[in-house]
Amino acid sequence: MSPAWRWLGMVLIESAEGSAVVQMTPSADMANHAGFVHGGMISTLADSAMGRSLRTIRPAVVRTMSFDLKLSFISAAKVGEALRATAHIVHAGRRTAVAECRVEGSGGRLVATASGTFAITREKE
Repeated sequence: MSPAWRWLGMVLIESAEGSAVVQMTPSADMANHAGFVHGGMISTLADSAMGRSLRTIRPAVVRTMSFDLKLSFISAAKVGEALRATAHIVHAGRRTAVAECRVEGSGGRLVATASGTFAITREKE
């Protein structure tokens, strides 16, 4: 787990080949001026889940770095509610990959959708 994951309270819930689920319960210091979860926190969660999904493929991915990230915010997330990001790989080449993600709040309410393009480094075969 990275220091950023610890600091943000992100937890890997599950992973399988080509997918990952990461959860975070935002605290009050992650709120925007309106009292809802800041979009940057949601973006970080989605980016992290997509990056984690890339680490499930073979040959193994040893480093990921997003260089394009698109988020669409659907509904506001509340401080204290568990947010679950479910990511899956759309394409994985030798040096780049594309992933998509859904971020859901309480009761499966859609909070955001995301897609990202990543530079990846794979283990030598």
